[in-house]
Formats: sequence, structure tokens, C-alpha cells
Amino acid sequence: MAGSHPYFNLPDFTQPSPPSTPPSLPSHQRCRPSDATKGLLVALLGGGLPAGFVGPFSRMAYQASHLPSLELLICRCLFHLPIALILKLRGDPLLGPPDVRGRACLHALLNVLSIGCAYSAVQVVPAGNAATVRKGSSTVCSALLALCLESQGLSGYDWCGLLGSTLGLIIIVGPGLGTLQEGTTGLYTALGYVLAFLGGLALSLGLLVYRSLDFPSCLPTVAFLFGLVGLVGSVPGLFVLQTPVLPNDPLSWSCVGAVGILALVSFVCVSYAVTKAHPALVCAVLHSEVVVALMLQYYVLYETVAPSDIMGAGVVLGSIAIITAQNLSCEREGQVEE
Repeated sequence: MAGSHPYFNLPDFTQPSPPSTPPSLPSHQRCRPSDATKGLLVALLGGGLPAGFVGPFSRMAYQASHLPSLELLICRCLFHLPIALILKLRGDPLLGPPDVRGRACLHALLNVLSIGCAYSAVQVVPAGNAATVRKGSSTVCSALLALCLESQGLSGYDWCGLLGSTLGLIIIVGPGLGTLQEGTTGLYTALGYVLAFLGGLALSLGLLVYRSLDFPSCLPTVAFLFGLVGLVGSVPGLFVLQTPVLPNDPLSWSCVGAVGILALVSFVCVSYAVTKAHPALVCAVLHSEVVVALMLQYYVLYETVAPSDIMGAGVVLGSIAIITAQNLSCEREGQVEE
């Protein structure tokens, strides 16, 4: 045949050539997000954004039916108790292994104290200012505690983001601090800010305690213990310090349910994120809660937002962008496997 002669073995230009596909990279050269990147993204999307809705929804529940703060905390803790079913199905002890049970309960107690201080602070201080002081103090305390106890250093970009985020919070809360009144009213206002600061300190301590826990069912165990410890401490305090209220309108029940679900999602995501990234960076990314709360305060609650609030929110968002961009990196899959 003529086609068998070498002279006739020419390419057929009448047929379209198959599309060229780019060569795939070897498995050892492919990248995937690093642990720090995963932790910060989870803290931003699953921790800070849902938590920003908790404050406005809590205020809506209070305005609709005057729901006490301890009763709202009890309702929030009830959403944590069904996690006991997950522990039972997995055959894990509800209170954790005996050797770490004390630290797990301490973590739950610190978180309950943090939220209790926050709820007490908003009774005498504007909710946005209380949340701002709490988040700012948790960031600063987490950075200092990590340096002193864990000897964990931060890069220059991380420190720049931390300082910028703290500056943004000062811009937001500064005008309110400068207008404290003298006398009893000013004393109660100052006490509210002190409680908010203590709430942030308790939160940072709780995050460091959680980082020291290492057992298979750590996350569901501490989530269940939070609900258990919160109920044990809040139920007696509700009947002694406050008056229980049974909401009778759908808005209040909807707000309570939303607070419980969003707070549980935020709790789980923050607990996961702090095992992947530096606690101070996680707390700094959680400042997005303040920005979300300010937006809801203006668009949903129709409350005024000062120009300093907008300026501070912009500084906070810029600082979060710096921290996130600095920690956005990838790891070689081959290196990870090694």
C-alpha cells in the first residue's frame, strides 16, 4: 500500500487536531491551604460573622418581651446539651477522659464567665461598646498570654494587623469613654467597661486552656460541658437575681432560637480555629463581629451609627485583611505527608 511508504506517512491536515491539555502537576508539587489559613477562614466565616447577629437578636428579644440576660444564657446553653447524643453514639465519656476532665471543666467555666460578664456589661453600657471592649481585651490578652506561656512569636505583619485592629476598636469606643458622667451613673458605666474587659480576659484564658486539651472527642466534649456548666450556674442565679419571663410572641422565640443556633456555630468554629492558628490572630479576626453588629444596628434596629464607628469599622476590616493576607499560604502535599 502507498500509505506504508515512508514518503506517504504525512499528518492529515484535514482533520481537526485534538485540544491540548496542560500537563498536570505532580502530586508532590500541588498546594493546599495551610492550617493557619484554614483556621483564620473558619474563624472569620463561622465565628465572627454569626456572632455579629447574636447581639442585635438578643436586644430584639429584650425589647419585645424584656427577656432577662440569664434566661437568654440558659436558652443558649440548652442548644449545647443535645451534643451528648453524639458523645454517647461514639462511646465517649460525657465529661471527657479523667486525666483532662478538670481542664475541660475549667474551659467551660471560663467561657460561661466571659459570656456572663458580657451580658452584665450590656445592661449599663451600650451593646456595641461592650462587645468592642470585650473583643479588644481578648486580642491583647491572647497575644500577651501566648508570648508568656507558650513562647509563640508573631511576624511583623501580624503585629501590624493586631495593632491596627486594636486601634479600630479604640476609635469605635473612644468617644463613649470620653463622655463618662460623674457620680453613681458614671461609676456604673465604668463598672460595665471593667466587666467587658474581664469578659475578654476570661475568653482569652479559655482559648489557651482549650489549646492544651488533646483527645479525640475534644470539641464535642467542651461544647457539651459549656451547656452543662452554664445551666448549673445560671438556673439558680435566674431565680435569685432576676425574674423569669415566658415570651408570648413569635418574634421573641425566633430571636432566642436564632441566638442559640448562631452562638453554637460560632462556639464550635472558634474552638476549631484556635487549634490551627495563633489565639491572638483568631481573636483579631473575630473583630468582624463588631462590624456586623454595627451594620445590623443601623439597618435592622434603626439606631444611629456615629462617624467614628464607621471609621473604626474600616480600620478593623483593613487589619483583618492584613492578617488574613499574611497567613494565606499553601503547603506542598508531599511535604505535608512527610
